[in-house]
Amino acid sequence: MHAMIERRIRRVALAAAFGLLLGASASAQDAAPAQQAANAGAPGGFVAPAEPRPDETNAQRGKTQPGNNAPLWRAVRESGAQPGVTTAQGPEAGTLIQGFTQYPGSRVTNAGDAWRQTRNQWIIPLGGALLVLALAAAGLVYWRKGTLHAHGADTGRVIERFTALERGVHLVSAAAFVVLAVSGLVMAFGKFVLLPVMGATLFGWLSYALKTMHNFAGPVFAISLVVFIFTYLRDNLPQEGDAGWLLRGGGLFAEHEIPSHRFNAGEKTVFWVGVIVLGLLVVASGLVLDKVVVGMQYLRSDMQVAHMVHAVSAIAMMALFCGHIYMGTVGVKGAYEGMRTGYVDEAWAEEHHKLWYRDIKAGKIPAQRSPGAAAPSTRAAQSH
Repeated sequence: MHAMIERRIRRVALAAAFGLLLGASASAQDAAPAQQAANAGAPGGFVAPAEPRPDETNAQRGKTQPGNNAPLWRAVRESGAQPGVTTAQGPEAGTLIQGFTQYPGSRVTNAGDAWRQTRNQWIIPLGGALLVLALAAAGLVYWRKGTLHAHGADTGRVIERFTALERGVHLVSAAAFVVLAVSGLVMAFGKFVLLPVMGATLFGWLSYALKTMHNFAGPVFAISLVVFIFTYLRDNLPQEGDAGWLLRGGGLFAEHEIPSHRFNAGEKTVFWVGVIVLGLLVVASGLVLDKVVVGMQYLRSDMQVAHMVHAVSAIAMMALFCGHIYMGTVGVKGAYEGMRTGYVDEAWAEEHHKLWYRDIKAGKIPAQRSPGAAAPSTRAAQSH
């Protein structure tokens, strides 16, 4: 019995050895033409070395350079841009790597790398520098000028500056903007500023929570922005004195402010540039990133362009609004109270918006803008 088992094992071993010999012989025959061609073009007496097999090359690399996966990723780059077969849905679902875009003198090999370099080497550092400069400018103005006070005492007679609708629209859009700004700043700069301090776990939870808030606040901001534009459009149209106000810087470093209408040229600049141009760019690019625009294919290039437009316009919008927020809070005494209550004293109106106050006194503009609300004198009596 044992002898029979031993004979069978010997037969299997001989068959396996014979198969290996046949395989090696076939491989040598296949490699012979290539070897002969290489030797034919070589100088006399030179024999080209045999081409190493890929598995041998990888095995040798694994011994001499452990952990070096360069051949694997080189193969991925060489074949990843070609469409493959996948069950995923989408116009580029079968393409692993975005198309090649070789730039002279650059290590960038595809559009994805180009987008990443643009974000990390241009948008992030320059955007951060712009925000720091805007905050520094506001701090410098406060240090040199302080809070602007009215030169005269309050009269006790108030004027309705903002209606309830205007204040409500401003409040909703401002709240949504703050949520979007804070969450966007964390997503853009948090990896460089907060992650080393907070650690990966806490920063991961924070960024996830803020990203979720960003997604919910975005539609609120988009709707409120459109309502805001139509609500404030009429009084932000160009009027007399706007060019002179801009040329003289609003008299910020002078003794008296330059006369202006209900909104001065600086506020109109914030409205047209910050709200309409930058705000609509932020909303439009955000809708693309949320994939809610009908008819788009949402290719990688589409999303990359939308991301860059969204980031640049959002950072510029935040930098511009730094001045607006400063002037509406600590920059001008009574400005925040006017937005909170809707009313300002006549002395404040004459000091900061003299042309608007002139039209009210002439009867061109009503001092009480909300129908059915308490009269200014009654409101003044209640407040005093």
